[in-house]
Amino acid sequence: MTAGWIAPRWVSPMIYGVVLAAGLYYGVRGLGGDHVPAVRVASFAAVMALLFALEAAQGRWLAPGGSRRAVAALLVARLGLFVAAAALDPSGESRVLFVLVPFAAYFAFGRAASLVLATVCLALLVAGFMLRVPHWYTQAAYLSDVLMFAVGLVLAIAMASVAVAEQDYAAQVASLSAEAERTRLARDIHDSLGHHLTAIAVQLEKAQAFRDRDPDAADQALADARASVRQALGDARLSVRALRGGAGPAALPAMLTELVREADAGQPQVTLSVTGDDALLSPAASTVLYRGAQEALTNARRHSGARTVSVSLALGNREARLVVADDGRGFGPGCPPGFGLLGIRERAALAGGRADIVSTPGAGTTVTVTVPRQAPARGGGR
Repeated sequence: MTAGWIAPRWVSPMIYGVVLAAGLYYGVRGLGGDHVPAVRVASFAAVMALLFALEAAQGRWLAPGGSRRAVAALLVARLGLFVAAAALDPSGESRVLFVLVPFAAYFAFGRAASLVLATVCLALLVAGFMLRVPHWYTQAAYLSDVLMFAVGLVLAIAMASVAVAEQDYAAQVASLSAEAERTRLARDIHDSLGHHLTAIAVQLEKAQAFRDRDPDAADQALADARASVRQALGDARLSVRALRGGAGPAALPAMLTELVREADAGQPQVTLSVTGDDALLSPAASTVLYRGAQEALTNARRHSGARTVSVSLALGNREARLVVADDGRGFGPGCPPGFGLLGIRERAALAGGRADIVSTPGAGTTVTVTVPRQAPARGGGR
């Protein structure tokens, strides 16, 4: 436990308010049998005002990562004001303020220090009764006060324990969320930029091959390479905008058409078939299917040696299915799928779907991605 943990700010002010209201009511109404001087009531109110002011200044004293010395100084200042309030309080209810000592100490110094301070506070209450009230232990009212004070200390420590556990959980969730964002960004870089870099390399090779034999074809290949560069930059901007909460992707059939047009500029020959309506397809599901097609096409062009690749998208009433099949060299069970194919499976699983990869040496590879039309947004987005 470190000083970076700060107690919930609303607890202390609420208790201060209750104690202040009780003390003022007792003083104004003259309850308790004895006349209470006005100066005593005013002094009590001033002490409580100082406690409120100290609580308001706590943000500067006890910022996350603050030193233990600052925490200890704050606790000592509170304890001194608690003692003053207890001495001036006409109602005698200010003893409840001491419950806040172990409560605040739990956040800064941990459970052991909190239990020690709780024991000290309980011992101080008992010592006060012993000094002021002869045979107090034979009177039910004082025994009840001690018992209720002990119960309050236990509840305060329990509350602090729960609050610290919630803070730890929130920190873990934040860390996991950041890790998930890094993983998603890594997938985007691999899926999108990797695909475009492959396309650029293919077009440049084509331009070099046709430079002397067919200058027009070489020029077209260079133009296609430049277009791939622009698309890579566009995808990078889309990824950044999506991380900042920007707009989702365009219609999936149009995106696949552009993807296939780009991939069909050389070998292998790529065909596309789309059935069904994408009107109710969620952006998350659309992105999963698009990234699946992009990765499968990239692998087919890089590794398979395929002559033809078919891309088919079937948009059913409840789910959407993408199938990318090539007639390349394939791979056997002893060759594990690469990062990109694993990324397809991860995306599909996070979107509530699945990805199946079937490959046989010499018989090509088929990648099938199936997701619900309304895939959960947490996993399929960019």
